[in-house]
Amino acid sequence: MRFRRRPEPAPVPVAVAPGVDIDAFARAVDPQRLDEAQFVQLIDVLDMLGRAGTGIELANMRTDTFVWFVSRASTPQLDQLMAHAHLRYVVFGEIFRRMSEHLHPIRAADLRAVVHWRFTGGTGDGGYDRFQTHIESGACVSGRHPTHDARVTLTLSPVDFLRAVTGAANVAMLFMRGKVKVRGDIAFAAGLINYFDLPKP
Repeated sequence: MRFRRRPEPAPVPVAVAPGVDIDAFARAVDPQRLDEAQFVQLIDVLDMLGRAGTGIELANMRTDTFVWFVSRASTPQLDQLMAHAHLRYVVFGEIFRRMSEHLHPIRAADLRAVVHWRFTGGTGDGGYDRFQTHIESGACVSGRHPTHDARVTLTLSPVDFLRAVTGAANVAMLFMRGKVKVRGDIAFAAGLINYFDLPKP
């Protein structure tokens, strides 16, 4: 007896939503109104919609909105977000991409430096996620695989990193409290954020 194979269902077309203002949406959904699970679920949905090609995605959010949104999130919300196996790297990707876009071309014009990042709670060697930022000739490129010797290596938690780059935490205080471990050029590390023109929350 032969069984007929059912035809594969046709893929559902995904409509692009050009009229959706992701920035207005993000500011309307204040993270402070959400609990930890809801906050993570929201980021997960935005990531899923982006991967589905709907035109609604984190990458389309303006950096000033992204900074505001992350700065409004609580530490428990960010802890749970950065504990998510997939979304952790989505957020890292967004931060490093936006750092490249917001390197100050004049301040960094003569800067040549490689920064290695080690984030706690990761899946790499020693329990760290590792990234590299290479700054040269007024340009900044980041990636997950260190390829050059570092001028400085910074070790910190993902949440403290998010707090620092969004202006929600004082970088000097993070250093003073031992929240950031530095190997290499300490003076350069302390002033690193000044080479970037990131919006304030």
